[in-house]
Amino acid sequence: MVDVEDERRGFMRASWVNVLGNVVKIVVEGAAGLAFGSVALVADAAHSLADLVASVVVLIWGRSSYDEPDDTHPHGHDRIEPLTALFVGAVIALLGLLLLSESVQGLVEQDPPDANLLLLGALAFAIVDMYLVYRYTTLVNEDVNSTALRALAADCLNDIYTSFAAVVGVAGVWFGQPILDPLAGALVSLLVVYQGVEIGRENVDYLTGAAPDPEKRMTIIETLRTHPEVRGVHDLTVFYDGTVLEVEVHVEVDGDMPFRQAHDIESDLVERLRELENVGDAHVHLDPSGIGEWKDCPDNR
Repeated sequence: MVDVEDERRGFMRASWVNVLGNVVKIVVEGAAGLAFGSVALVADAAHSLADLVASVVVLIWGRSSYDEPDDTHPHGHDRIEPLTALFVGAVIALLGLLLLSESVQGLVEQDPPDANLLLLGALAFAIVDMYLVYRYTTLVNEDVNSTALRALAADCLNDIYTSFAAVVGVAGVWFGQPILDPLAGALVSLLVVYQGVEIGRENVDYLTGAAPDPEKRMTIIETLRTHPEVRGVHDLTVFYDGTVLEVEVHVEVDGDMPFRQAHDIESDLVERLRELENVGDAHVHLDPSGIGEWKDCPDNR
């Protein structure tokens, strides 16, 4: 089990790796593109410049999600992380649209670069660079489970795709088919837009307190029902508070049991719910069984 401080350190390391990886890629591709007049490489370097901005935002904002609750944020800072991921998703989608525009312009006004092996070398370096950053980010995120890092990892894949598209364009120049550059760029641009929209949609759910899937609700109900003292479960509300789930529920128990025993049962139920994957906090209200204090809820049982 990874504690919060270890998660923070892992998050910071992965964020810094993304920042430095993008800086190196920008320098190598930008220099080669400007030296040999490759629009594809300059565009890919510009793409990484926006990625660098997104990485810096994740580095600065995202670490705040690990701060303890305080007077201004009594429920913690969990929603900062999906906010940063939403920003990354928006940047990715915007970049995809810009790349698509450049690809369409390239189809109309073809201006191929000089054929030079250094262009392919710079692209090969960029692909390896982003792949290593992607692997490290996903490896760290297996323990951290951060939506912001997941968005950065997806952006690393986008960088790899766009670099491969640039390879196709440069190779097209060698073989007398310069139109391959804008065609490949257009296809990759659509993929980039799609990923940006998907990242944004997922994190909008986290920010707006959306409900989880029905399977998660059933898991929560069964977890409560398996307790030997529970007679019924009703008025269950489950929603996202940031990237974790908040659970509010009424549970029926024997109304004649001692108060201390009822308190122990409530504490045990809360602990069971908090042990479930993605559940951050739980609020359990005990009702005496048989009084019929149920709302019109399909989960009542």
